[in-house]
Amino acid sequence: MIATLTGLGLSSASGLNAYIPLLLVGLLARFTDLVPLGSTWSWLEHPVTLVCLTVLLVVEFVADKVPALDSLNDAVQTVIRPSAGGVTFGAGATSVELSDLGATAAADGVDWSAVLAGGVVALVFHVLKAVSRPVVNTLTGGVGGPVVSVIEDVVSAVTAVLAIVLPILILIVFPCMVLTGVWAVRRRRRLRARRREERAAGRDVT
Repeated sequence: MIATLTGLGLSSASGLNAYIPLLLVGLLARFTDLVPLGSTWSWLEHPVTLVCLTVLLVVEFVADKVPALDSLNDAVQTVIRPSAGGVTFGAGATSVELSDLGATAAADGVDWSAVLAGGVVALVFHVLKAVSRPVVNTLTGGVGGPVVSVIEDVVSAVTAVLAIVLPILILIVFPCMVLTGVWAVRRRRRLRARRREERAAGRDVT
């Protein structure tokens, strides 16, 4: 159960920002005993990996704050965020008993069911994020995009920390994140419907 909540929290955080959970897991594994990674995932705590993740995080942080560029960034991240979710779920599974997941590690030390589950969870949150951002930019004239991006980064970081330190709280955080994403999708549909009505009304007038 704990492994599932840890993986769920890390992978959902990866759907908002691919590099924050990866970097957090790597740093905690290297400098603390909170995340004892299995041998398969030990590369996450290697200094070269940590430096690369830091650079990528800075690039992601900047790109996601610029209107229009944020949507392009989301398109690029369609592969990266689910991959990060799979890695963090799989790595998180090695820091606790794999039996909590109802699965056992494969011969190469990778629990592929955990990796797949993490990828799917991260993909769902990535899609919700990518769909909601154009709505925010449209409603606020691009001003709200950077603000929302900062909020997403904070949520990603807090969720990742909670997934490791207090995974039981993911039972509260995860549904809230899902409901927020669903609201954003429904808001986008209403906005598009309103635009179609306005265009139709404009044609009627002419």
